[in-house]
Amino acid sequence: MITLHHLENSRSQRVLWLLEELGVPYQVQRYARDPKTMLAPPELARVHPLGKSPVITDDSPGGKKDETVTVAESGAIVEYLVDTYGAGRLRPPAATPEARRYTYWLHFAEGTAMPPLLMKLVFDKVRSAPVPFFIKPVVKGVADKVMSSFIAPNITRQLDYMETELASRPWFAGPEFTAADIQMSFPLEAAAARAGLNASRPRLMDWLARIHARPAYQRALAAGGPYSILD
Repeated sequence: MITLHHLENSRSQRVLWLLEELGVPYQVQRYARDPKTMLAPPELARVHPLGKSPVITDDSPGGKKDETVTVAESGAIVEYLVDTYGAGRLRPPAATPEARRYTYWLHFAEGTAMPPLLMKLVFDKVRSAPVPFFIKPVVKGVADKVMSSFIAPNITRQLDYMETELASRPWFAGPEFTAADIQMSFPLEAAAARAGLNASRPRLMDWLARIHARPAYQRALAAGGPYSILD
């Protein structure tokens, strides 16, 4: 049985979605964030040394007995689940243009798309953090400068690029929905919620509407509980 160690409002939501798309048996171990720090609780460190989510444990990988596999990191989890339980589903045939795009977008999601979005979150918090009144203009000025000169232009460039990529195909890897689309869901949901992705990029917004309408996505929301990134 696969156990998803699921931290609320986190990247593990898309792993839950992938499990639903694959239709494999699983169970969910839920973890709540610390209400003050919004960090993962220390209990997650008992599953993986970094104490972060997502992480899965599989006590019968591929039907084998007496073996437990622990996999952390979103992309690694996606690859493990598709390799072990996909039976050719949710990824393109090898050595095709679609397969190359699949690999690219699978890693683009965390390697390229997420860093500026995380930086935006951090600097938004810096701008609003309580500080002595006499240094507040300095803190705000530094945050605004970083945002305008580096973070915002990178987010804009990436969203424009993704919008253009979807002009020639409905899904990121090609004509068929794949696990790369699942991996791309979190950065694009984050961009829609916090970084200005809107109707000015209609292909990306249509893509979001189509993934949200998938039955497996809806089942994953029901199984995972509140997912406030969509609010």
